[in-house]
Amino acid sequence: VASISLVRRPPEHSGWVMAVLSSQSGLQDAPTEAREFPEVVAAAVKRWGGAQLQFASPELRGDRDLVLAAVRSQGDALQHASHALRADKEVVLAAVAQQRDALQHASDAL
Repeated sequence: VASISLVRRPPEHSGWVMAVLSSQSGLQDAPTEAREFPEVVAAAVKRWGGAQLQFASPELRGDRDLVLAAVRSQGDALQHASHALRADKEVVLAAVAQQRDALQHASDAL
């Protein structure tokens, strides 16, 4: 049995991805709505590095897959992750493997 989900995106969505990929400021100058779409933020992280996580919506800073991609490209992106993910052992280890100084951004709960 297959399941299909349809997701409605605003017409600007593809334009946001293209703008984020072509602008050296990445997400920094993107509209708030663009910062709420995982695909837009993921494109910015892939193109410009993990620091782009700081411009993502709070909800996406708690997206484990997105945060893992960010810290794998730039360890200190951990500082922009949600509190819960800064206490996630796998996320912190990925960040520290990329940049040892990232440990300072891990939760004290670890």
